[in-house]
Amino acid sequence: MRIDAHQHFWKYHPSEYDWMTEEMPQLRRDYLPDDLKPLLANAGFDGTITVQARQKLVETRWLLELADQHDFIRGIVGWVDLRNPRVRVQLEEFAGNPKLCGVRHVVHDEPDDEFVLREDFQRGIGELANFNLTYDLLTYTVHLPPSLKLVDRFPNQPFVIDHISKPLIQTKRLSPWKEHMQEIAQRDNVMCKLSGMVTETTWREWQPEDFTAYMDVCLEAFGPDRLMIGSDWPVCRLSGDYVDVMNIVTSYVSKLSTEEQDKILGGTCAKFYGVKI
Repeated sequence: MRIDAHQHFWKYHPSEYDWMTEEMPQLRRDYLPDDLKPLLANAGFDGTITVQARQKLVETRWLLELADQHDFIRGIVGWVDLRNPRVRVQLEEFAGNPKLCGVRHVVHDEPDDEFVLREDFQRGIGELANFNLTYDLLTYTVHLPPSLKLVDRFPNQPFVIDHISKPLIQTKRLSPWKEHMQEIAQRDNVMCKLSGMVTETTWREWQPEDFTAYMDVCLEAFGPDRLMIGSDWPVCRLSGDYVDVMNIVTSYVSKLSTEEQDKILGGTCAKFYGVKI
């Protein structure tokens, strides 16, 4: 089974998605399961993991409703307020739904680069194991050193780095991103998504080889057992169409064994998020 490990749905409203600027007209419309399903089929993928796009409990409720209505949505990475002293109550609301497989906070938009080291945030992270939930790390390079401290504090908590932590692909810069990724990859509880790369370079002016050096770093550091493909659709539409974006990774891993390809294109994701295949 091939699984897209990272994409979003939304019903667009300016007040709900104020990060979608006038330079992003492709995003300022509704994107729903019926829009994604044929794209998955065309790319040869069987299912998807849908990730939150709003930091509201109503987002998690809505995404779980969509997952109940569409079997190809294999899991949901939702949002709860990890800083809230009553976060356990929030998690208990969703505990009975097997489609909730993880949570995420938009860390890279926080003004404090060491946000993940806040005591209240870490208290929330500590609750996730009680509900068998993963955590998605949405970071830039500057957030990797604090994230390393976070994952060291919770060695039994499964983490995954979204979008290879958004390195400066447009400038072809590798360091210090490379060294930080190599270090955090030494922690066995950390995975990485090969996703979100096309929006970190000049939109729609990239070539597949622009991403090779970055995927080389990730493959060497994490190995196929801890890498998973993701589209970041529909955000990826700013810089590329669904099939073209997915082909960046599928073409890159074609040099690997069939077993290793199967892991990156679905197996790692299914194991990490607890998806039945």
